[in-house]
Amino acid sequence: MFGILITIGVLILLAILMLLYRVYTLVSVARGTDKIKVSASNKINAILFLVFMILCGGLFFWYSFDAYENYQTPFAAAHGEEYESLFWATMWVSVAAFLITNVALFFFAFRYQYKEGAKALFYPDNTKLEIVWTIIPAIILVTLVFGGFKVWNQMTDESPEDAVELEIMGYQFAWVARYPGNDGVLGKYDFRLISPDNQMGLNLDDVNSHDDFMPREIHIPKGRAVEIKIRARDVLHSVSLPHFRQKMDAMPGMPTRMWFIPTKTTAEMREETGNPDFNYELACQQICGRGHFSMKMIVVVDEPADYEKWVAEQQSWTDANPELLGNRGGQQAAPSAAQPASAENVQLEAGVTQ
Repeated sequence: MFGILITIGVLILLAILMLLYRVYTLVSVARGTDKIKVSASNKINAILFLVFMILCGGLFFWYSFDAYENYQTPFAAAHGEEYESLFWATMWVSVAAFLITNVALFFFAFRYQYKEGAKALFYPDNTKLEIVWTIIPAIILVTLVFGGFKVWNQMTDESPEDAVELEIMGYQFAWVARYPGNDGVLGKYDFRLISPDNQMGLNLDDVNSHDDFMPREIHIPKGRAVEIKIRARDVLHSVSLPHFRQKMDAMPGMPTRMWFIPTKTTAEMREETGNPDFNYELACQQICGRGHFSMKMIVVVDEPADYEKWVAEQQSWTDANPELLGNRGGQQAAPSAAQPASAENVQLEAGVTQ
């Protein structure tokens, strides 16, 4: 250990001496008592800047166009066209800014390489130029932000009255979906009731929860608004439905929501893509642990009649787990240390239960 410390100390001392020598050289040049000797490597390095820019720029454009089909998935939601227009407007603005700044960076490194006798031109300020490069980017950014704000409001605003309602909960490392039964109302829940047998913490004292059902895959009808209520059981997750251009974080203790209208059934999308095995997918788009990659769930878009038939075939969660309904007295939420055990403490309050 002592030897390692000595080695580190020697290296630090050498680095300090090199910096002192460099400072001495620059001071000498500034005073005119010495000149920096320019070797051939100076020009070679300047040329390599241009070569690097051309090669990497060519690779950038080649890959972008060659792999276009891999990241340009077809959309199947009513707001998809507006979303796509906004996405590509943002993309082209970003690419333009990237190219302008980086081409200038590499070109200037070549154009203004050090030459003996050359003097630097100091250009302290230009009010008109600063106004231009402040106002133009500001206008572009405000336009993009307001465009995104409009789409965001569409997906988070109140859904139509006839919207299909379902709830999705994320946990390490899977999703659970819940639909209302014949009453059309999702039952209440309490996070303190979550257990291995009651994954979503359903409050079985609420009769509206008795006919709720939890399928292994999500089904939604084509052409009808779908509202998704979202929550997380442990850490931050993110509900991502790429083909519907929908994404919303699932945050513990903070329920979120979004809605959209699917426009293509799974069968229609299979025909459009030429892939008979195509399936819509719900994935987690927030790294949430070692099993993040496995957080997937199949989403099926049905014709309205097929969707209603599927719903009618589902078994309620309490019918599948009758012992929990019979023993619900033992499933009461445990009162917190800061609150007395009373009926009021199990009231369904915002942020605690829904």
